[in-house]
Amino acid sequence: CKILRCNSEYVAATLPLRGPGRGAAFCTALRSYSRCTRRTARTCRGDLAFHSAVHGIEDLMIQNNCSKEGPTAPPRPRPPAPDRQGFESLDVCDYERSFLYKHGRPPAFQHCAAFGDPHIRTFHHDFHTCRVEGSWPLLDNDYLFVQATSSPVAEGSNATVTSKLTIIFKNMKECIDQKVYQAELDNVPAAFQDGSVNGGARPGGSSLAIRERAPGRHVEIRAAYIGTTIAVRQAGRQLSFSIRAAEEVARAFTEEQDLQLCVGGCPRSQRLSRSPRGRGRLPADAARALCREMLPVEDVYFQSCVFDVVTSGDANFTMAARGALEDARLFLPDAEKLHIFQ
Repeated sequence: CKILRCNSEYVAATLPLRGPGRGAAFCTALRSYSRCTRRTARTCRGDLAFHSAVHGIEDLMIQNNCSKEGPTAPPRPRPPAPDRQGFESLDVCDYERSFLYKHGRPPAFQHCAAFGDPHIRTFHHDFHTCRVEGSWPLLDNDYLFVQATSSPVAEGSNATVTSKLTIIFKNMKECIDQKVYQAELDNVPAAFQDGSVNGGARPGGSSLAIRERAPGRHVEIRAAYIGTTIAVRQAGRQLSFSIRAAEEVARAFTEEQDLQLCVGGCPRSQRLSRSPRGRGRLPADAARALCREMLPVEDVYFQSCVFDVVTSGDANFTMAARGALEDARLFLPDAEKLHIFQ
């Protein structure tokens, strides 16, 4: 993919253009830039820098009243100084830095979590408690695939917990080889399935890395090349998943990839009420007391904690809700949306 060459030629062509009289020459440079990106479309379809450039050109042409038809200029030579702060010296495997350079502002982020029963907090701040026994996709986009496998929390119970997580970081030519991470109950490794701890031997391999936060219980995976951080935890007899993803990455999917619990929540037929009903394994008052020690605010995390402890009789489930709340505190860009009340 040669999108960086297109970017460099555009930067070189527009650097000398200043002031109100730049209009026609600037439009010519934009049309040349657009023509260059079209030539790289086939090889760059999976490249974030390519898609960002295409959208950026469209916005700039509208802002400057440029027509799509008109003269284009031959590419100008690159600026002689190799250390000039331009696209040619920019690390394409550092998503946040690249985005800031291209757009003049940091990227927006979204947060999703799955923990306990499982309870799903979607990218859009909806909150569902799901039955979803079996394997269901949490994410399925151009860069990530995350699947959660659930099993009943107790014999005869409608409630389920996540017992296995599979995360696929899809191949990104400039940055990483495809990597698969898998966690199961009592096996939360600090390495990918192939034994590696980063994105491989490519120049941007270090832009994907695993860090162990608590041995066998909590790992953090940082994917700097797509502006994404993932936390995987085990608390009691269940796994939990939290993600902070760049908005552009979270939205990079087609209509065929429509089933994603992080995007739409769990289907209506799979939703459960969080009100403890019938005979649980622990009285509701006792469960509330245990959860209140970990979660002083009676929000959906607290309600989920009570539900899980009543259903399972396992006090360790208080740690699952607490961990999800801690991740949300770290990952949510808007602190005012930390607590959800229903």
